[in-house]
Amino acid sequence: MNDIELASLPAGRVTLHDARRRAHRDVALESFQIGVFPVTEEQLAELLGVTASHPRTPAVNVSWFRAARFCNAASEWEGLDPAYTFEGEDVTWQVDSDGYRLPTEAEWEYACRAGSTGAHYGPLAEIAWTAADGVSAPQPVGSRLPNLNGLFDTLGNVWEWCWDLLDPARYDEYRVFR
Repeated sequence: MNDIELASLPAGRVTLHDARRRAHRDVALESFQIGVFPVTEEQLAELLGVTASHPRTPAVNVSWFRAARFCNAASEWEGLDPAYTFEGEDVTWQVDSDGYRLPTEAEWEYACRAGSTGAHYGPLAEIAWTAADGVSAPQPVGSRLPNLNGLFDTLGNVWEWCWDLLDPARYDEYRVFR
């Protein structure tokens, strides 16, 4: 399989905003690893047996369940313990697993912000693919500048799934995506 490159991030803190409740909450994080690039069509195709029409672009139209299953498949491919167990629609995170997993919302925000305090970590034209670029499809991963954590495409290009439920009171079982 085309390797998944990971970055190790140190423990830290991030503040999350809950728009419905108009509240902020501070989250302490332990150190963790996260992908340097979004998962590509090629990586998804190799592990889940789907067609990759644009191998170096981020995988799109992937359900949260398929993303979690991809994490388990990547873990098994590398001889790691899968992070998730599935019982129908119920998915349980095995937190002691050494396998690949989706980041929590707080981890994703911390990784994306990379210490920045603004809405983005640099000039958008240099760090992200947006509607202003006039593109109508995802662009190859890593073709804009990384953030200070060395992560590419954390802003713009495609949405990425997180582990957390978005807002169960409002959206039931829908998961966070960034």
